[in-house]
Amino acid sequence: MRTLYMATAFLGAVLAGSGPASAQARFPVLSPDQMTPAQKVVADSVMRSRKNLAGPFNAWLRSPELADRLQKVGEYVRYHSALPPALNEMAILVTARQWRSQEEWDLHYPPALAAGLPAALLADLAKDRRPRGMTADQALVYDICLGLHRDKARIPDALFRAMVARFGEQGMIDLVGLAGYYATVSMTLNVAAGPR
Repeated sequence: MRTLYMATAFLGAVLAGSGPASAQARFPVLSPDQMTPAQKVVADSVMRSRKNLAGPFNAWLRSPELADRLQKVGEYVRYHSALPPALNEMAILVTARQWRSQEEWDLHYPPALAAGLPAALLADLAKDRRPRGMTADQALVYDICLGLHRDKARIPDALFRAMVARFGEQGMIDLVGLAGYYATVSMTLNVAAGPR
């Protein structure tokens, strides 16, 4: 049974990498024999696209229909967005920092470097500082994400127009979707890990 095999492979990977501050603290890893049929379907789908159930997925399995819908949104905003991968990763890290989700930061720091974001820019983000030397595209993403997460305010017209001029209306909406999705991921990880 493919689902059972994939879930078993995941279980070993999660157990090997889970520590006391992991997302498994409050939601123990579900073994395949503990999963409902609906949970197995979702776990199999996540494994096909992501190869593991790291991050929020183990917790989300407690609500399989929500998990399935969220993982489809996540797959789109991460891998099929109108924005280039480096800007996606930057937006994810801005979101992780604004929601103080260290696990999400740790998961996306290596892909951000691999996508070409400078270590100095990431160091500024890690310290919750406006990064020095950003490109115009990076500044757009940073300012919009900060406006959405920190300020919780309407995006100024000039910033909106600049984003749409550069990445189109789809790029603007994909960025909003990514920021919202990774806020949900970060909140899930913060709830799952429990207090520090």
